[in-house]
Amino acid sequence: MLLVASEMIAYIATIPRPSEQFFQLYLLGATHTASDFYPNQDTNIRPGEPITWYVGATDNMGNTEFVSIIVKVSNATIKAPDDLEALPSPAPAIAEFARFLQDNETWEIPFTWSIPNASLYQGSVHILMLQINNQTYQIPDWSASNGYNFRIILELWTWQTEINAFEYGWIVSGEHRTAWLQLWFNMTNPVPPPPSA
Repeated sequence: MLLVASEMIAYIATIPRPSEQFFQLYLLGATHTASDFYPNQDTNIRPGEPITWYVGATDNMGNTEFVSIIVKVSNATIKAPDDLEALPSPAPAIAEFARFLQDNETWEIPFTWSIPNASLYQGSVHILMLQINNQTYQIPDWSASNGYNFRIILELWTWQTEINAFEYGWIVSGEHRTAWLQLWFNMTNPVPPPPSA
């Protein structure tokens, strides 16, 4: 009996355990560390001030995957992604970075961004453009009271052959999983509107 039990334990110990399938999404600051996300650690940024981050994704799915990182800008009134329902933020996509990732491959994107200009109107700061890596993107007229609590949201999407399109998150054993990040900032010293004639 002991011989059978010891052989069973030895057999179980030698069977390779199935590895967990997942993606990792990460964000590093200007010094390539998990800090220094804003100059002088100050989240109050000024129009035209460049902010440098590094956005990365790692494929641990066991095969090659087509992935997309979606960039969104919103304020405190727009919902963040919903992990329980696996829903992306309803904020519109501003920019997208996509490529194929091999198993265990990490893809890192230098991500230098700025708000070219902002305007102040009736106590709210409005931003209309986002510049990423010297490319300018139009954004909806997002505003925030006194310029507080804007945010950049980064979402990981994957290509789903069943629907022939990118879908927020990924599916593992019938379970929908997601990965997203957000960083908050305040837009200070906006340009006041011209005086009325």
